Amino acid sequence: MVVGGHGGGRLAAFALAGFVLWAAPAAAQGSFADCLRGLEQQARARGVLPQVFAQATAGLTPDNSILALLDRQPEFARQPWEYINGLVAATRIAEGRRMLQVHRAAFDRAEQETGVDKHIIAAIWGIETSFGKSKGNTSVVRATATLACYGRRQDFFRGEFVAALQIINQGHVAPANFRGSWAGAFGHTQFMPSTFLRAARSSSGSQRIDLMGSVPDALMSTGNLLRAEGWQRGQGWGYEVVVPAGLDFTLAGRDRPQAIAQWEARGVRRTGGRAFPRHNDPAFLHLPAGARGPAFLMLPNFRVIMKYNNSENYAMAVGHLADRLRGGGGFAQAWPTGERALSQQERLELQQRLAQVGLYTGTVDGKLGAGTREALQRFQARAGMPADGFPTAALLQRLRRGS
Repeated sequence: MVVGGHGGGRLAAFALAGFVLWAAPAAAQGSFADCLRGLEQQARARGVLPQVFAQATAGLTPDNSILALLDRQPEFARQPWEYINGLVAATRIAEGRRMLQVHRAAFDRAEQETGVDKHIIAAIWGIETSFGKSKGNTSVVRATATLACYGRRQDFFRGEFVAALQIINQGHVAPANFRGSWAGAFGHTQFMPSTFLRAARSSSGSQRIDLMGSVPDALMSTGNLLRAEGWQRGQGWGYEVVVPAGLDFTLAGRDRPQAIAQWEARGVRRTGGRAFPRHNDPAFLHLPAGARGPAFLMLPNFRVIMKYNNSENYAMAVGHLADRLRGGGGFAQAWPTGERALSQQERLELQQRLAQVGLYTGTVDGKLGAGTREALQRFQARAGMPADGFPTAALLQRLRRGS
């Protein structure tokens, strides 16, 4: 969820690029100690006992290795099909189906009590930690302390550091066992500390909530989090669809939802000739690979999955893996696999050139999200091209030519 899941995930849509690597370790260590002293009052105000703070921070040093990981963003650096297919692999599907049987009672209870599809919960577990096999081995206290004292997201991680101490103070995790991802996400489904305090829930009703060792607690907590974020019981995440020739692609995008019935009136149909179960549900058209790839109508639950990790590709991977776990097949339409991914430098240039012509006002960070896609759509429409918003090398060339 989280910055650290599946090697770096979670309920965290942070812009983590641009952190500074400190060149003077001695000075950095001094400032780190000062930073921790400054956080002690904040921790005490949240109920952390002085002895808990002292024990957790005794001899604590910054973990400089974390800073080198901050620019890793596989959700944005790879083509959608590479990212999704890498996560929805045959081995993960098989293991997920096995886990659904092994932990059937815990999955059924989480689904019944939270209303969240157990296959979605299983998919998140599989993507975040490979069903508990890769929960991370970095000290959560050290990781959050490092990021609380260095970088451009210090305010956010100060809260996470204090939340981690609250978790220890409340007896949920022993300090020596409190380990997770490099960004502080922990447990089977990689909760950030503040998310734990907000949404973690024991499956058995116990006061102690164990996301590290208890699969039932992790499943219940994941369902409870998605429910709190607005999951709609009985609704899926989206539909693969076929769009008619000549459809106006500027209608695509998260900020342009329409009722399913309206999309049907425009000629949009489900693949395989299947009917839409509910015609009044709002949905937005999503073209993850542009006009030449598969198309989808995404339901509100898709946006809820994105609250777990603010990436459309991540949410697609979760939804698709959930479908495969319940016995569904692959996508009906082919991906344009011959289209190479843009390099980081090319992605930055793309945003810079869009900004230069007044079409992009967001941060130039190489993350090609919704804002960049909308700017590309405007450029394509101006140039008389299909306005699908998909970044390609050919489109970058058009931008370089200015036409």
